[in-house]
Amino acid sequence: MSDAPRKQATESSGQPAEPGTALRVAVVLLVAASGAVETISFTALDHVFAGVMTSNLALLGMAVGRAQGTGVTAAVLALAGFGLGAAVTARFTRGHEGTATHWPRPVLLCLVGEALLLAVGAVVWAALGGAPGRTARDVLQFGAALTMGIQSGAMVAAGRAAAPTTYLTGTLATYIVKGVGAGRPNRWVPLRLAGLFAGAAACMAVLRTAPGWAGWIPPVLVVCALVAAAAPGRE
Repeated sequence: MSDAPRKQATESSGQPAEPGTALRVAVVLLVAASGAVETISFTALDHVFAGVMTSNLALLGMAVGRAQGTGVTAAVLALAGFGLGAAVTARFTRGHEGTATHWPRPVLLCLVGEALLLAVGAVVWAALGGAPGRTARDVLQFGAALTMGIQSGAMVAAGRAAAPTTYLTGTLATYIVKGVGAGRPNRWVPLRLAGLFAGAAACMAVLRTAPGWAGWIPPVLVVCALVAAAAPGRE
């Protein structure tokens, strides 16, 4: 049964509609993109995360405790970039929360903006040969966190048609407790976890062999996610 008849059957039965396959694939691709961004952020910039603010707060605390100025700067830049990206996305998507069957246009436009910012970062990264200096690393760190803030905010605004894509600790815990533990495992959760692994692994492999090209993996994955998300009907 195709996605459309399945949705109609679900709605006619009185049960909540579920996201179609295209949207679920789009989420997996965004997770893979975040895995690639985190690989560059943590291994090639300043050892902080672009989208996992819980870890960055801990890293900031450790940097302060060690009186390590570089670590403090990197963590603050990541926190500020992520916060700004999420705030701008919240402002842009206000009043346009998604349904279970599609992402509203403002959400898609925010993801387009993310892809453009990632592409600009990829150009800068390539121009510097994958080895940016101190100032460039700071700018790229802030930009990477900004894109992850945009992506996280967009997924929140998308509502039931989306899922977390930049942090999966809660997703894993929920899957174990309410999925595996309750005998109702969701096959898309392991696929999202696999997407994170695959995005990080692919980016790391490119960083080792052709570092100047590694920056292009995240924007390409986001564009692929946009193509998939555009498949269902939109408002």
